[in-house]
Amino acid sequence: MEFLDYAFMQRALLAAVLVGITAPAIGIYLVQRRQALMGDGIGHVAMTGVGLGFLLSWSPVWMATLVSVLGAVLMELIRWFGRTRGDIALAMLFYGGMAGGVMFINLAPTGSNANLTSYLFGSLSTVSASDVTAICLLAAFVVLVTVGLRRQLFAVSQDEEFARVTGLPVRALNLLTAITAAVTVTVAMRVVGLLLVSALMVVPVAAAQQLTRSFAATFAIAVAIGVAVTLGGTVTSYYQDVPPGATIVLLTIGAFVVLTALAAPLARRRARALAAAQPAGDPAECAIPATRGADDEIGV
Repeated sequence: MEFLDYAFMQRALLAAVLVGITAPAIGIYLVQRRQALMGDGIGHVAMTGVGLGFLLSWSPVWMATLVSVLGAVLMELIRWFGRTRGDIALAMLFYGGMAGGVMFINLAPTGSNANLTSYLFGSLSTVSASDVTAICLLAAFVVLVTVGLRRQLFAVSQDEEFARVTGLPVRALNLLTAITAAVTVTVAMRVVGLLLVSALMVVPVAAAQQLTRSFAATFAIAVAIGVAVTLGGTVTSYYQDVPPGATIVLLTIGAFVVLTALAAPLARRRARALAAAQPAGDPAECAIPATRGADDEIGV
């Protein structure tokens, strides 16, 4: 445990825990909405924010947060009003975000592609005290939204029309989900990286769904997996000198494979137990009478 003696590892582990909590917490709603790749798109847009942060000598984390939130709002507007051309507009937004990030960081006096790489794939040694402060504040917002509004967000994610009929502000909640996803991307970029954060939003949720179908249990297990793989990946990165983002994602995929392998025999066992518990014949209330009188005719 000597790695705890280093300040940079303390900061990295704290950031890893927060990432492990927040990414699956918002990811479960994205999976339900079939927007699993939304985090990947926001990550592309956030690259422009990182580049602008270096160019304007602002904090790259806060600038990336601002730009990614604006990008998420624009993505929702395109989804609402884009119609058939929406996919083209989203493609231009994503690739424009990548190109803008590369351009701005190369125009910055202190910027270089090496700086951008640490944001794309994560880096333990570059997590500063100011980054940890920003990550803590942003993570608190994500947890407040995903836990405090879980009933409303779940209703909208399951069935927008039903949620609208019940009086929920569907568009406002959709917008809030997109903004929260954008904030989560910037929370995770120092540990996992902008290009890999989407995997941490989606794969722990998919892994948890192999064991359970209830929302509360899936939420809890997904967060537990997220924290376990981010901590495990961060420690492995320290000892083996490998990229933290790639290590965390590979551990996450490994967890999915293991849980999938365990879930199959468990599902078969539950199915056999359920079949064995069923009575051999029809239940009494469904039994067909042996004789029928005149008053039993259909329509009487």
